[in-house]
Amino acid sequence: MELGRDSDTGGQVKYVVELARALGSMPGVYRVDLLTRQVAAPDVHWSYGEPAEMLTPRNADDFTNDLGESSGAYIVRIPFGPRDKYIPKELLWPHIPEFVDGALKHIMQMSNVLGEQIGCGNAIWPVAIHGHYADAGDSAALLSGALNVPMLFTGHSLGRDKLEQLLKQSRTSRDEINTTYKIMRRIEAEELSLDSSEVLITSTRQEIEEQWRLYDGFDPILERKIRARIRRNVSCYGRFTPRMAVIPPGMEFHHIVTVDDVDNSEAQGNGDYANSPDPPIWSEIMRFFTNARKPMILALARPDPKKNITTLVKAFGECRQLRELANLTLIMGNRDGIDEMSSTNASVLLSVIKLIDKYDLYGQVSYPKHHKQYEVPDIYRLAAKTKGVFINPAFIEPFGLTLIEAAAYGLPIVATKNGGPVDIIGTLDNGLLIDPHDDHSIADALLQLVADKHLWSKCRQNGLKNIHLFSWPEHCKTYLTRIASFKPRFPQWQTDNEDNSESDSPSDSFRDINDLSLNLKFSLDSEKSENNSSLDFDGSSSERKSKIENAVLAWSRGIDEDTRKFVDQIIKFPALRRRKLIFVIAVDDKESLLEIITKIFESVDKERNEGSLGFILSSSLTMTEINNLLVSGGLKPNDFDAFVCNSGSDLYYLTLDPEDGPFVIDFYYHSHTEYRWGSEGLRKALVRWASSVNEKKAGNAEEIVTTADQLSSDYCYALKIQKPGEVPPLRELRKLLRIQALRCHVVYCETGTRINVIPVLASRAHALRYLYVRWGVELSNMVVFAGESGDTDYEGLNGGVHKTVILKGVCSDANTVLHSNRSYPLSDVMPFDSPNVMETPENCTSSDIRISLEKLGLLKG
Repeated sequence: MELGRDSDTGGQVKYVVELARALGSMPGVYRVDLLTRQVAAPDVHWSYGEPAEMLTPRNADDFTNDLGESSGAYIVRIPFGPRDKYIPKELLWPHIPEFVDGALKHIMQMSNVLGEQIGCGNAIWPVAIHGHYADAGDSAALLSGALNVPMLFTGHSLGRDKLEQLLKQSRTSRDEINTTYKIMRRIEAEELSLDSSEVLITSTRQEIEEQWRLYDGFDPILERKIRARIRRNVSCYGRFTPRMAVIPPGMEFHHIVTVDDVDNSEAQGNGDYANSPDPPIWSEIMRFFTNARKPMILALARPDPKKNITTLVKAFGECRQLRELANLTLIMGNRDGIDEMSSTNASVLLSVIKLIDKYDLYGQVSYPKHHKQYEVPDIYRLAAKTKGVFINPAFIEPFGLTLIEAAAYGLPIVATKNGGPVDIIGTLDNGLLIDPHDDHSIADALLQLVADKHLWSKCRQNGLKNIHLFSWPEHCKTYLTRIASFKPRFPQWQTDNEDNSESDSPSDSFRDINDLSLNLKFSLDSEKSENNSSLDFDGSSSERKSKIENAVLAWSRGIDEDTRKFVDQIIKFPALRRRKLIFVIAVDDKESLLEIITKIFESVDKERNEGSLGFILSSSLTMTEINNLLVSGGLKPNDFDAFVCNSGSDLYYLTLDPEDGPFVIDFYYHSHTEYRWGSEGLRKALVRWASSVNEKKAGNAEEIVTTADQLSSDYCYALKIQKPGEVPPLRELRKLLRIQALRCHVVYCETGTRINVIPVLASRAHALRYLYVRWGVELSNMVVFAGESGDTDYEGLNGGVHKTVILKGVCSDANTVLHSNRSYPLSDVMPFDSPNVMETPENCTSSDIRISLEKLGLLKG
């Protein structure tokens, strides 16, 4: 690791690595995988390009948890985004789906490996997925849905809080902040993490009360009310909120050597430190000082504006008494030359240098260019040896791991009153809090500790006495206790279908189905109708059709295990598993859809007749609408292997015998999407919202928004829009539902004339990942055909390891109708430079489509 090389390699990286290492050493934990990005670039350490790296336990001599060849903690690097270039996290958003797909493949492969090693041949599923920081939270939510595994989230630093702090500084506008930091995309990822997580882990209570409460999806008061109702076993009306757990980060203390240890060793004339030379970093720091014997004020932070180093230098420069008593040391990462630094970091460093010159601080301030990570303990020891003080003056500090490190080496601390330091100093009782915006407050606190030797000694001793409260074993015990309390989530077919294995052949599956006296097939989706559990299909054609529909509706609402196993036999070996390539048609223009389907079919007519290609139709429409549309255009439903309907809330397959109706639903798919589905409580909230919109537009002769029961299913509530321009934008409805703790995915579709509200983890992109998890259909063998724009879930279809063909000119109107009021621009999340994306000419022909497929390397010319 290269900690401190930029804003993306700060304390949170060290925290995550040490957490993984510590968890891997805990009894009962077999394996921990830390997933990150693989980069093979000349400007980063070579290890960043290694696909995997084992994290050796800190105390390897006492490590007894060696359970097998794959046990322990590992860094697993997933290739995504530019392969040969290190890019900042703000530019990674378009590539997040590619990371999710790569991570999903690794998890599936490792599950099978562990199953062979310790699971008697049955795949070992992860017990939890933990996202750290906003982009990983977004990824973890998508993986949690694809795998049906519980999720945890740690924000470390939150976007809404950062936005507020930056606006307070009045240096940049909201638009400039969003352009630089992609802050609105980050905030949406944090909102999704709130929607999807079982537990949010914070370092301090302040993070909950003052930072998370800024989010639409979390209200501390509502959270307490929901918890109280759950304890009393009272209905929450479809409302859900994650638990908040305060678990301070840990630290390893067994290797720490304080100044007292060194002094005692030298006094006794033995030990490793007796008569040993001073560490090289000491001379590197002290060469700046005229009087190196004065107490050292130490700050260890990147030259980032939010770290507030310039205010610290100003406070030091303006306090004559402090300058006379102490020196100031600034460890501001590593640099070769100012011109080679990022513009933001270079600006901070130049400001520091100008302040040094302004206050004539030469000989009193040290700011070395380089230090190694292993030299950081020596830096702390030097500050303690001079009876100095450690300071963190950041505008806001989510936790402050360096404060704990400094305390462990016997340094009193001064820290910002905003964030984690409040709890740290409250626990350790070893320092003072300051207002980071007030340079007089900073100078006064430092002066107290430097000038009052009794106070300095008291803070030092308190820190050393209480530091064990922040050990990694204590952290991991609390952490694992939380995970153990989760309700288990995993694919239901793992328990319902123990005999469903890769050894099953198509002929076996067909023979099983042909032996059955009844094939449950249907051509309509599970629309609202009366339940009928009878599976006796004697009678007229209309009666038979009605009973099929009622049976399917029963499946989607939960049915007995015998029927579940029976249906699984029907779709046990879908045709998708036999295809070399899967073409996913996800064009959101109903008017031109039939023409586009025909062109795509014509472009691959030869391969299609050979049976090597499979087709999936992915749409916001219901199964009934899709069927009617295909039939009206002279297309056959059996041209497709599967249908993703209702914006991704339902998944259907083509069955073998089309005589009785061609489709069958995958009810196991619902087990991967129904998490936190608000059901009737959500439906009532949508009815109230529709009524409020209509009341505000009371002058209209017709209602603007109406519920569409005939277009709804158990996992999709549909609303029809008569006047799209008069309906609040997507972000407002999403915000309203989140404020009420109703977790769902709102999709504006059909050029704004329809709204589909589906489970929070459901989507058309999710359905494709499910097909990989369920049937092993490789995502890299899929090709998604999409328009130039589309429904508001459009961005989810245009990233990942699959190939994408964008049909230029198709659905272009949706950009102004549906995407003009986005909270962040579509350009922030579209992977335009991806080699997996190809664009056709406008008004493309079947030949143009084939040329695009050839350029993607999928077809031969």
